[in-house]
Amino acid sequence: MADKKNDSKEIEAAWIRELAGILDETGLSEIELEKGGMRLRVARTNAPTPAITAAAIAPAPAPAAPAPAAEPASAPSPANHPGAVPSPMVGTAYLSPSPGSDAFVKVGDQVSEGQTLMIVEAMKTMNPIASPRGGVVKEILVQDAQPVEYGEALLIIE
Repeated sequence: MADKKNDSKEIEAAWIRELAGILDETGLSEIELEKGGMRLRVARTNAPTPAITAAAIAPAPAPAAPAPAAEPASAPSPANHPGAVPSPMVGTAYLSPSPGSDAFVKVGDQVSEGQTLMIVEAMKTMNPIASPRGGVVKEILVQDAQPVEYGEALLIIE
């Protein structure tokens, strides 16, 4: 009987880890699920973490690595561009409403606030990405069907 309890605890722990992973992937703060008569709620709170002193976490010094090649100062990161439109979630970016159809927008297109720029699929849900402002599409930074991260710059509107 003790083996059944241990197996059940391992399954529960695996289920909790899986749900916690989904929270991280999607940016959700809470998931509640019922399965086989068992109900589980996993929630993330944004409580401040206690400060840890530097002495408590001082790692061993790392060996010196060669300095990376300096990038030209004239090439700012697209993510830091003031016209960058970030992904609001982790998922897969699609530039058109369906395979084989025209893209929502192309470089040089004039867009208005609220216009759909692309779709990000997350957990089998298609989420339209609306333009936060009007302007001209200067650069599309992702490819069709490319995985994207939360906060990753998708395109630039000026």
